[in-house]
This record gives sequence, structure tokens and C-alpha cells, in this order.
Amino acid sequence: MQEGHDLDGLIRFSQRDEAWRERLASVLDEHLLPAMEEFDLDFEDLEELLGEQVPWTLWGCAFEDFLSRGWEPGGQNIIDVYLKRRGWSEKALNRAYIEGLRDAHVSLHEVSDVKPGASMKLRDLLTGAAPVTVREKSATRSLKQWDRIAVRIVPVRDHHVISGGLLPFSQEATDLLFEGMRDVLRLRKSQELRLTEEQLRDCAPLFSSAWLFTELPRVLEPQAPQLANTDGEDLLFHELRFPFAKGVLQSQVAAALRKVTGLEPAGAKFWNWLAPKSRSKKGQTQRKGSGLAFGTFTESGTVLGTVELKGKALILEVNSKERALRGEVLIKDATGDLLRPPLTKIQTVEQIMREREDQPDEDFDGTDEVPPEIARQVTLEYLDRHYRETLDQPLPALDGKTPRKAVRSAAGRTKVVEWLKYLENASAKNIGSPMADYDFGWMWDELGLGDKRQ
Repeated sequence: MQEGHDLDGLIRFSQRDEAWRERLASVLDEHLLPAMEEFDLDFEDLEELLGEQVPWTLWGCAFEDFLSRGWEPGGQNIIDVYLKRRGWSEKALNRAYIEGLRDAHVSLHEVSDVKPGASMKLRDLLTGAAPVTVREKSATRSLKQWDRIAVRIVPVRDHHVISGGLLPFSQEATDLLFEGMRDVLRLRKSQELRLTEEQLRDCAPLFSSAWLFTELPRVLEPQAPQLANTDGEDLLFHELRFPFAKGVLQSQVAAALRKVTGLEPAGAKFWNWLAPKSRSKKGQTQRKGSGLAFGTFTESGTVLGTVELKGKALILEVNSKERALRGEVLIKDATGDLLRPPLTKIQTVEQIMREREDQPDEDFDGTDEVPPEIARQVTLEYLDRHYRETLDQPLPALDGKTPRKAVRSAAGRTKVVEWLKYLENASAKNIGSPMADYDFGWMWDELGLGDKRQ
């Protein structure tokens, strides 16, 4: 509990009177009961499922809602009653916090300008109010740029702090919350979601519900993330081994491969199979929100697969069934009768991972370990090249447009801003990796969006 944030006296006071106990219980039901009934759980089950602290954070969200409400008769508020009877026992700073909490409303905020252990800036996504800088120690050590949190901003004398009931919101939870609010307010999807402070007070239980209805399915029915390549195709690793026909030499196959458009030499016996420079929208069908997209990139473009000559065979390696079919046609058309039909080995991501785990590392002596500063430099240089190429690539998140083209319209600029925030936020969460230190500022500036990053 931070200095000036002690609610113990208020909590004890709320438990002494039966009427206040019943009112608090009714508010707790509004926040927790829909999810508890849907998933057939008790409050005690939440600790086992979500961790020791989470249930009490949710309790705190409901308690803060209870503190801000007016009750009949006469719209009486428990904080007013408490301060009238017991206010003399509170220190001045804590009393100022309690008074601020009474008048505060919960909302969904976007985090920026994080100064770990000191402060952060919060932008209210639901009221459109100007960003507010809050003093905060513990939360700023874990929150990252563009995180979204449901919390109350509390004015305390000459500064602002946040309340104890803080819930981190994923994109899925955000979408569910917004959908629920549109239903409550009877808004169409095309209408901007803007709420008054009074409407947010009325909608406070929706924040807990949206969070629970997102998090509980993850722990009750965990699913592996859907993995796809840059074309949106499920990851399934294929190795096609084409044996040489009788009497065929490597030099003959190599000569045939050198004539193939899209095969770029990467060694004496190795080629990268590259995607065409101008990919159509049809080739950019990655499913929005379907999971993680994996790809390999070179300065020449996206790598669809690799081709290698080994002994008396040509090896084609790709990461999807669709690319395997297209690659087989490509190789057959290029080599004709030089190769026999391929033998195919197929592996899932899980099988690949198990193979790597089973590989002995007894021969490793550490002599080939890359110094951390060199690894960091190499990673950042790679990210620079990758993201510079990405600015000219059609992206599913931008409706098949490149970032440079998307920013030419107002709607496109909005989508590019959200895309950049997603990239920056995901990168910042790779704690301990050079990716966490990557500065995306140049991308915002190059796309003319530097003012949107404030």
C-alpha cells in the first residue's frame, strides 16, 4: 500500500453496518457474478486460476466502485459518512486521497512516457480527455509504452495518482469492453465511442466482466497460439527431397536453377526462394488476430523457402503445405527430367521444438558464444532493415496497403498509428532482449506521424 493510499479504516467501517455490507455485496455481485455463474466458479477459485493477488485486485475494483456511488435515501455516499464520523483519524494526505477516490471514475487508459519508479502519462480512451501525468512507483516498473489499463485517476492536492484497482487490458479484452459499452449505449460500430464521467460510473462493472470473460477462458481452456507464415498459412514444416535421376550431376541441376526467376543464390549450392516484389492482396491473406506470423527476410525480400543441393539430391524446405505445393511445381518446371519425384518429410512446430530440446549440447564449450554487445548490435541492425522493408510491404492489418500508402488517408493514418503502437508495445515486452531497446521513433517520423506518438 502506497503512502496516502491506506483504505483499511474505510474498509472496516463499511463492514460494521449491515446496510453498507449489503450494498458492498451487491456491487461485488455486479462485478464478479456474471463470470462466476458463466464458468461455474466461486471467488475462492480465482486465486488458484489467476494467482494470489488477482482476486483482491478485482475486489478492489468493485470496492472503489462502491465508494463512488450514492445510495438511498438522499444519495448518501459512504466516504462522506465515514469522513464525517471518522475523518479525524485520517492523516491529511490519506484523507485527500479518499476524497479524490470518491469523485474519480474508472476508464480505460493508454500508457505512454513511462518513467520507471516515478511517473507515466495516461490518455483516457473513452472520454477523449487530455493526457494526465500520474505519480506512480510500482506499476511503472512493469508497464510498457502503449499498454492499456483500467484504473481510476485520483487527484491528490497538486498531483495525480492511480487507484489500487488496476487491470491490464489486452486487445481482446478491449474489444469485448467496447462491444459491451456499445450495446449498453445502443451505438453503432461506426459511431465514435465517447462516454461521460457519469456514464463511466454506471458502466464500472463492465470493466471487471470484460477482463474476467477474457482471462478465464485462457486458463480454463488454454490453447496454443495459432502460428502462421507471412501469407497467413498455418506453420507446417515441409522438407522435399528430390533425388537426382540416373547419371545427373549437380552442375546440371544448378544450371537449371540459375534460370529460375525468384531463386536468389545465397551460396555455391544454396538458393533463397523469394516472394515476388509486387505481392497482390490475394497473397497477403494473413488472418487478423489469428496469432503470430513468422517470416524470414533478406535485403531482397521475403523468403518463401530455401533450395539446397546435397549429394545426389535437391532439398526444398518451406514452412507451409501451400508453399510446398507451389515449390514442388516450381522445381519440377525448372528441372524437368533431371529429378525424380520428391520424398516429403512433414513436421509440426511442436515436433521441431522437441527435436531441439533432445539434441545433446555436451560438445558446446562456449567458445562460439557471441558477445552480448555484438548480438545486440546485430539484432538492432536486422530490425532496422526488416522494418524499413516493411514500410513498403502490403500488410493485412492495413487492409492490404503498405504503411506508406495507408497514411495518405485519414482512416489509413488511424490504422497505421494502431499498428505502430502494437509493434512498439510488443517489442518493449521482450524484457532482456535487444528488441526491448529498439527505438521506433524513426518509423513514426518517416510516416509523418511523429505528433501522434506524444
